[in-house]
Amino acid sequence: MIRHPLLDALGLDHGFGECGDLEPPRVQRPRQVHGDRVVPAAACLEDPPPEADCVLGVAGEGPVAVVTADCVPVLLASEDGRAVAAVHAGWRGLAKGVLEAGVVALRRQAPGSSLRAVVGPHIGPCCYEVDAPVLDALAARHGPLLTAAIAGARRGLHADLDLGVLAREVLLAAGIAPDRVGRVTPPCTSCDPERFHSYRRDGPRSGRLVHYIRAGLRTPRHPGG
Repeated sequence: MIRHPLLDALGLDHGFGECGDLEPPRVQRPRQVHGDRVVPAAACLEDPPPEADCVLGVAGEGPVAVVTADCVPVLLASEDGRAVAAVHAGWRGLAKGVLEAGVVALRRQAPGSSLRAVVGPHIGPCCYEVDAPVLDALAARHGPLLTAAIAGARRGLHADLDLGVLAREVLLAAGIAPDRVGRVTPPCTSCDPERFHSYRRDGPRSGRLVHYIRAGLRTPRHPGG
């Protein structure tokens, strides 16, 4: 599992998955459908769990998680540690506003607390060429924020897209402070078959990476962040 200093500084148990990593005990995650629905962790104990792409957890519950195989995982936390969220943000989810929905839900759960966010491993622009329908859907919601995420134009209306950059821009636009938004590097899941699963590289036989976070403060590993 990959940890990040921004969340370590709060003492939060968390991890971005690599090949071979297992789900932590009592993990609670939804059935992901590339949408913008947010559900509480308790709902994920249902059989079957609800369809959603963001799951919200509070102190005293098990870890919340999402799985990916190229899409962007984002772990969110309130500065006081009492509420967290795991978000699955592919291009469809980003176009529907799943990150904004997660931020709003977390602020409601922990009013008055600042937030932190970390963007996990995902497919990079080196391996992610998209066409006009994808760009149009993202531009319709995010407008000029999309510009920073386009790494290069190829073959007319096609472009290389960095979903992680777009996710970061969306988080900043949602009001999270720049020094409280982090990214895991290296970001490209498709380039590293030893560490990461990738649907674009491996197709339907691809595995899934588990990304989790648990609310409730432990002793911070180091101050600041």
